[in-house]
Amino acid sequence: MIKLGEYNTLEILRDTEPGLFLGDDEENEVLLPNRYVPEAFEIGDKLKVFVYLDNEERPVATTDKPYITKDGFALLRCNQINKYGAFLDWGLVKELFCPFKEQAFKMKAGGWYLVHCYLDEETERLVASSKTNRFLDNKDLTVSQFEEVDLIVSHPSEIGMNVIVNKKHLGLIYKDDIFKDIQVGDRLKGIVKKVRSDNKLDISLNQIGYRNIEPTAELILNALEDNSGFLPLHDKSSPDQIKELLQMSKKSFKKAIGSLYKNRQIEIKADGIYLK
Repeated sequence: MIKLGEYNTLEILRDTEPGLFLGDDEENEVLLPNRYVPEAFEIGDKLKVFVYLDNEERPVATTDKPYITKDGFALLRCNQINKYGAFLDWGLVKELFCPFKEQAFKMKAGGWYLVHCYLDEETERLVASSKTNRFLDNKDLTVSQFEEVDLIVSHPSEIGMNVIVNKKHLGLIYKDDIFKDIQVGDRLKGIVKKVRSDNKLDISLNQIGYRNIEPTAELILNALEDNSGFLPLHDKSSPDQIKELLQMSKKSFKKAIGSLYKNRQIEIKADGIYLK
C-alpha cells in the first residue's frame, strides 16, 4: 500500500514521458515527475520517496524532503490566506492547507505556526491544524518519571511553557525550571520530572535530584576551562547571576560545586570558584 504523507520505498516500474512510474508489492502505482528523476537509474531499482497529492488531487511522489510528515509536528510559515484557510510552506511545490476551523488563532501571511499534519478522512487530503493539543493524549502514558524524552516547545502559559512529549503527550516546563531562551517550535531533550495523579507531566530540561549532579558539574568544569579557570560565582551569588552565566538554578549549582569541592576539583573563595 502506498501511504500518503509518508516516505515509501518503491520499485521503478517504467520510464514514461512525464516521469517514472513507481510501484509497491500490491501493484499500486504513483508517478515520480521528471524533475525528481535521478540521473542514473535502472528499471527495478528501489527509490525512497514522499507521496502526497498534487494540485489536481492525484497522488504524486517526490524526492524532496518535507518539513513535516503525517502525524508529525513542525513550525511552518504561512505563505498566503484565501477565503478557505491558510497555505503553509512545508518544503514542497504544493503548499499544505490549514482550514480556518483548524486554526487555534487566525493565521496571517508571513507568520510562523506550530502545526500538526494529519490525513483528513472525509477528503482524504493531508491538512494542517494549529490546534495541536487535540492530537495529544495523556490518558495512557508511555513515559515514566526520570525518563529522558523528546520535546517540541508548543505554546506559553502563565506558569511556564507547554511542550509536546515524544509526539504523543502534553507536558509543562515551569518558569522556575527554564534557564535558557526557548521558543515555540524548538526541539529539545528533557526529563520527566513528575507524573501527577491526573497524568499531567511536569518536565525539566535538566536531570532531577542526584541525577543532575554529574552533568551539571561537568557543565561547570567546562565553563571554568572556557574562562581561564575562574567563575565569579559562589554559594552567595544570586539566582539571576547563576542563571545568566550557567543557565541553571541556584539549587543545582550549589549541589554541583559541593560535589566538585568534595572531589577536590575546585576551590571556593570569596570572589568565586577556581579550577584546581
